[in-house]
Amino acid sequence: MSELKPAPHGWLILDKPRGLGSTQAVGMVKRVLRQGGFAKTKVGHGGTLDPLAEGVLPIALGEATKLAGRMLDASKIYEFTVQFGEETDTLDTEGEVIARSDRRPPMAAVAAILEYFTGEIEQVPPAYSAIKVDGKRAYDRARAGEEVEINTRRVTVHSLQFASERFDPELRSAFQTTTGRPDPYDPSAPLELAESVTLIAHVSKGTYIRSLARDIAHALGTCGHVTYLRRIKAGPFTEKQAISLDKCEEIAKGASLQDLLLPLEAGLDDIPALQLDSVSAQAVRQGRVLTELPQSDGLYLARLGNVPVALMELTAGTAKVVRGFNLPDVAE
Repeated sequence: MSELKPAPHGWLILDKPRGLGSTQAVGMVKRVLRQGGFAKTKVGHGGTLDPLAEGVLPIALGEATKLAGRMLDASKIYEFTVQFGEETDTLDTEGEVIARSDRRPPMAAVAAILEYFTGEIEQVPPAYSAIKVDGKRAYDRARAGEEVEINTRRVTVHSLQFASERFDPELRSAFQTTTGRPDPYDPSAPLELAESVTLIAHVSKGTYIRSLARDIAHALGTCGHVTYLRRIKAGPFTEKQAISLDKCEEIAKGASLQDLLLPLEAGLDDIPALQLDSVSAQAVRQGRVLTELPQSDGLYLARLGNVPVALMELTAGTAKVVRGFNLPDVAE
């Protein structure tokens, strides 16, 4: 029997296809690593993506699983399409139609309403969501035919814009308004009515895009549901870093994992480094505090050379371990 390869540490960024659940994706990565000859590896994901959604799903391996919680708290960016005229009980294409409207909003009205949904907003999560209501998942209660009441929550929409602006910022000027009307305003021009609209939203954790789509449609005097949903960024990870399931499957057949794996610290790109010597690194690994440090207060990634040792919180010159990493001193 051949010797097992050491368990890897770092991030695999999957481009999750529609139809695959986040937990299934984790199971697939575990299987691929096992078949690829790796020692048993802890695997987790950095933020659930609905089976009907696609896009960036960070998969944490080994010591990177200690950072999965931070990834859940990170902001996300989604591209999504709202189809006007029908609302479903799930607020996406999977559910039954529960409301219809003949009204199609003018594109200018859609453009004007986006600002209203930017910043801190209140929203009611969908009845078909993983939120627990009296100890039971909301979607389990909804599927059982129960009336599901979910409390309003405050979330933050950092930005909300037309998807076309992602590729051509000049298009934004076509929708700039003066007194709530497109400028320049031509009363004789035919109104362009929207059957659907594709938007990009940069949102805080806990924001439900399906609820956002529902509320936008209601504010426009109609109803709607999400027909397309893609996460294009999760925390620091973008779709450019994401790999297909086929690419991931190649690991099982002996393809190099290192070519696809991002280092553990890739999930901490906004955190400054605190360089240690071997003595202080040993102290940190034993959970001891470091004192008389000149750095300003805040969270740091303590490293010995290029090897992450711990996340540390520094206050008034004293650094305490928040999360320690058990990584070899010499890169494999």
